[in-house]
Amino acid sequence: MDNHELKQSFNEKGETVSPVLPENVKNFLIDIDGTICDDIPNEEPERMGTAMPYKDALKICNKWHEEGHIITFFTSRTEEHREVTTKWLEENGFKYHGLLMDKPRGGNYHWIDNHIVKATRFKGKFTDLVVKNHEIEVFKH
Repeated sequence: MDNHELKQSFNEKGETVSPVLPENVKNFLIDIDGTICDDIPNEEPERMGTAMPYKDALKICNKWHEEGHIITFFTSRTEEHREVTTKWLEENGFKYHGLLMDKPRGGNYHWIDNHIVKATRFKGKFTDLVVKNHEIEVFKH
């Protein structure tokens, strides 16, 4: 199932802007270390190839992939870790579309974008997502 065709989009003036995915397709950006497997620091790359995957993460990520969503893993691992990371993802059966390296380290992320962004903090178990309302930081108008 491949619903990755982008739809043309326009602003309030009728000008063409960046295209968007169909509403039923999500772009999942998923961290690796401490989210889909054991948390391995970049300073210990010898452990990256043998990290234990989280089975619930494998199940849910592959389910989302099968449903037609886009799965992109992003990680603070550096480009020199790409080969071991790609091999690990494949050996452990993760289905995905892309892999982004060199995410800034240290957490406390605040994503600013002109597209809709939803964030879910991983706290130990992957499950289907549910809708909850929480306070968020926004730009003052």
